Amino acid sequence: MAPVIAVVTGASRGAGKGIALALGATGATVYVTGRSANPGDSPHGGTVADTAALIDEAGGTGVPVVVDHADDEAVAALFARVAREHGRLDILVNNAAKVAEPMRPGGFWANPVEAADLITVGLRSHFVAAHHAAPLLLANGRGLIVHTGHYGAVSYHQGPAYGAQKAGADKMAADMAKDLRPHHVAAVSIWMGGLRTERAEAHLATLPPAARTGLRESPQFTGRVIAALYASPDLMDYSGRTLIGAELGARLGVTDVDGTVPLSRRDELGAPPEPHPSLLG
Repeated sequence: MAPVIAVVTGASRGAGKGIALALGATGATVYVTGRSANPGDSPHGGTVADTAALIDEAGGTGVPVVVDHADDEAVAALFARVAREHGRLDILVNNAAKVAEPMRPGGFWANPVEAADLITVGLRSHFVAAHHAAPLLLANGRGLIVHTGHYGAVSYHQGPAYGAQKAGADKMAADMAKDLRPHHVAAVSIWMGGLRTERAEAHLATLPPAARTGLRESPQFTGRVIAALYASPDLMDYSGRTLIGAELGARLGVTDVDGTVPLSRRDELGAPPEPHPSLLG
């Protein structure tokens, strides 16, 4: 079989980087996008070139592309490049998001209005990337779009803009799946748990030791789940659904990089809504 061709957005660091590395470890060619071209571009470090190099080391082929996902023309150019170089696409992971600083006490009105940028780069940008990716996915006769999600779609986490972005991405995946189903292309949203990302580690370091407890998933775990889902003969059965990554991983026999099995936080933080039957037909 030809190697999987994937695009992972927002992959300079964090969840996107981990997902890209996990897909690369399967031998995939992974286009990694992000705004960070130089190590100093983010206080948390990381660049698209760094991620691409690690993909190469893992056994895949990393292709770094500096893209601002607020720039529609740049996004269109990204997928035009994939079309020129491969003529198809197997997997799109929409992870790019413009994340604001942690919410300060006092309510959303006491925080910078820039928190709403997450709805532009994080929700609208998911749609734009999928819009340009869809013809390449259809060219295969099989494909997968994943939106990275979180329990904050149904429970309170980081304020209204964050919740709206996560809930909107879930519904967007369900509606995309409806349009794509006749073409055997799946779309899902996968909820991640707490991750051991650069940003999270920096935040945890500011907390008292007693507040740093709790198991966290590696950023690679979700990528492992995505790879297993794409390879599953039951892929289309999952299309249109919002899935808890820990639960899907357990169902597909996926473990984390250290061999552990991440735990679902369904009982603590909520469950994905069941899609209306009209979305699954």
